[in-house]
Amino acid sequence: MDNELDLVVFNDDEGNELTLEVRDYFFYNGQEYAVLADFCEDEEACDCGCEDCEHDEGLYIMKVVPVDDDQEEFQPVDESLMDELIEVVQTRFEEMENEEFADAEDPEETEGDSDDQ
Repeated sequence: MDNELDLVVFNDDEGNELTLEVRDYFFYNGQEYAVLADFCEDEEACDCGCEDCEHDEGLYIMKVVPVDDDQEEFQPVDESLMDELIEVVQTRFEEMENEEFADAEDPEETEGDSDDQ
């Protein structure tokens, strides 16, 4: 499997399972955090039943706490930090999107732009 997903299962207060996919890890002020998103095995299906739908997925920011050498625990973030963390995540995602866009550009177009000759 080339593209293995990092999935985490949580249980809510009512005992329902919620599966989230870890999208990114980052450090802020010496603490590690993770960005998690709602996970759906069937990407073509959505809750509204339409075929071509682009709903906003739920994103969550959680504090990462090491439990032992190979396990970690995800804890809710203090509300006083949430606005700062959201800003960090937005900036990171914009940078990743810009990098993907730059990588997708046609290399022949950018070769002619060089002034090194």
